[in-house]
Amino acid sequence: MKKICGNLVLVKNKIIKPGCLVIENGFILNIEFNKEKYKNYIMPGFIDAHVHIESSMLTPEKFSDLAIKNGTIAIITDPHEIANVLGLEGIEFMIQSAKKADIKIFFMAPSCVPATNFETSGAVITHRDIEYLYKKYPDTILGLAEVMNFPGVIFNDEEVHAKINITKKYNKRIDGHAPQLTGENLIKYVEAGIETDHECSTLSEALEKIKLGMKIQIREGSAAKDFDNLKELINLHPDKIMFCTDDSHPDELIEKGEINKIIKKALKNKYPLFNILRAANYNAIQHYNIPVGKLEKSDPADFIITDSINENFNILQVFINGEKKYDINHLSDTQVNSIY
Repeated sequence: MKKICGNLVLVKNKIIKPGCLVIENGFILNIEFNKEKYKNYIMPGFIDAHVHIESSMLTPEKFSDLAIKNGTIAIITDPHEIANVLGLEGIEFMIQSAKKADIKIFFMAPSCVPATNFETSGAVITHRDIEYLYKKYPDTILGLAEVMNFPGVIFNDEEVHAKINITKKYNKRIDGHAPQLTGENLIKYVEAGIETDHECSTLSEALEKIKLGMKIQIREGSAAKDFDNLKELINLHPDKIMFCTDDSHPDELIEKGEINKIIKKALKNKYPLFNILRAANYNAIQHYNIPVGKLEKSDPADFIITDSINENFNILQVFINGEKKYDINHLSDTQVNSIY
C-alpha cells in the first residue's frame, strides 16, 4: 500500500481538493482529503479516442514511449493502415507489440480493408476475419473501427452490413467516418448502429450528428485539425465529445504533444477544466467501457501529476495501475513519496 498526495482534480464531482490517493494492488483503495498545501495536481490521465499508430511510423511500444510523456494513459487505435498491407498478420503484430507498452492500448477491428472497391491492397479483411478477431481478442478488440464506406451502409452493401451485424452480435462498439454526411442519408447511417464520428469539420455538422445520438471525437492531428471549428462543443455538449488525434506524425508527437496539445488549446480558450477533462478521459471510458482510471475510488490507479492546471502545465509523473511509468526527473518511487 502507498499514498500519493497532491491537489486532487476530481472530474465527476467537479472539485479540486488537497488529499491523498491510497493505492493497493494497482487500484485506488481510498481517497483521503486533508488540509495540506501542495504545489502539484493529480488528475485523470488523457485518452486518445481514435488514432492510427502507423502514422507515427512507430510500433505501439515505441508510440507509447512518446505518448506517456504527454500524459496519455490509454489509446483506442484502428490498425487499418498495416492491415491494408499485411491483413490479419499485421493486426496481430500490433496487438502483440502493444502488450509491451506502458500505456493501455485498445484496438478496433478495421472495417474497410481495402478502403474502397476501387483500390488495390495487400490484403482484404472480411466479416469472417472480424469475427475471428472478436473471438480471439475479446478484451482487446472493442468493436468495429471507422466505417468509411458510408455509401455501403446507406445502400445496403451485403459485406458492410455483415461486419456491422457481427459487431452487434458480440455487443461491441461501432465507430463512424462520415464527412459532411447529412439529412436522410445520415439518419440511415446512424440507424445502422454507427455511434461516433471524428470527421466533423463544422459545428453544424457535429450538432446534427449529436442530435441523432452520435458522439463526436474532436480531432486535432497532423493532417486534419478541427478543434477551432468544434471547440464550442466543450460547453454545449461536454458529455457527448471525446478528443482524438487520428494521425500524428513523429515530429508532431515530439514537438507539440498528443492529447495534451488539445487540452492546452482548450484551456487557452478559457473552457472549463472539468468539461475539458470529461472529453479527455471520462467520456471515452464510459463509451468504450474500458478498464482505465477516472481518479475515483476502486478505479485502476491510472493518473498523472502536473505542475499546474493552466495552459502551460507540464507532466511531472504518470502512473499506470499504480506503478510510476514516467517521471520527468527519473526519481524512484521512494524519492517521489518523500516529496509528495
